[in-house]
Amino acid sequence: MKVWIKNFDVAMEVKTSGIELDIYSEDGKEHLGDLIITKTKLIWCKGKTQRKNGKQFLLNDFIKYVDENL
Repeated sequence: MKVWIKNFDVAMEVKTSGIELDIYSEDGKEHLGDLIITKTKLIWCKGKTQRKNGKQFLLNDFIKYVDENL
């Protein structure tokens, strides 16, 4: 996969607006979606889904899932 920082509105600490990553297929031809990381959650926006319609995961829930499943 190719991952690009799409929007980098942070200093040292991730703020409310977060960091937005552009996710593309390995060959770079297909835009898979955007991953937004804020100080409290992850937001996955498949394809051209807007941030407000993306799937949201609280960071605590994500950490718990990863710890239990990896």
